[in-house]
Amino acid sequence: MSVEQDESAKLWKVNRTIHELVKDRGFQVSDDEINMDLATFRAHYANQSGSVDRSQLNFFTNHRDDPNLQIFIFFTDEKSVGVKTMRKLLGILEEKHIQQGIIVFPGNMTPSARKVIVAMASQYKLEEFSESDLLVNITHHTLVPKHELLTPEQKKELLETYRLKETQLPRIQLADPVARYYGLKRGNVVKITRPSETSGRYASYRICF
Repeated sequence: MSVEQDESAKLWKVNRTIHELVKDRGFQVSDDEINMDLATFRAHYANQSGSVDRSQLNFFTNHRDDPNLQIFIFFTDEKSVGVKTMRKLLGILEEKHIQQGIIVFPGNMTPSARKVIVAMASQYKLEEFSESDLLVNITHHTLVPKHELLTPEQKKELLETYRLKETQLPRIQLADPVARYYGLKRGNVVKITRPSETSGRYASYRICF
């Protein structure tokens, strides 16, 4: 297998996972993108030498329940993402009037680029994933139970029903891979459903911090 073929096979997996991630967050995604086989992916996105122009993988989509809520997925081929690339992403978000963006990159991100994410947090929800993070969809792993994000109403009902304070709930870290996959924010509560030998399945709850 050539370097270009190896790279396109990797990007095919990354493209599938990022579409699954966006769909699992409630955004509109075509099943054709998720179910696309490698040959079709190469026919769509690879040039004659077999290499893929990552900018062709960029896309934005609307939320199923709130059409005004949009997210933009931005692929870059920069090995070490710097401030310049982050400014480019912010320019696109500003132009399209989108408040959420995810940047996907092949290598790493500089500390100064990460500071941009923090500095712009009041205006934009920016997230970053390396391609290696997205080679496999972790939520499909047999050891990862089902996670469901509770609405603010469901969270309130849960706390009232069990007479709990937020601080009494078990925690899930903001940096947890599953929390990152679902884009959890501090204060979000997830319902985690696991199989049980006695009752078929049981649910527990965790709060993101």
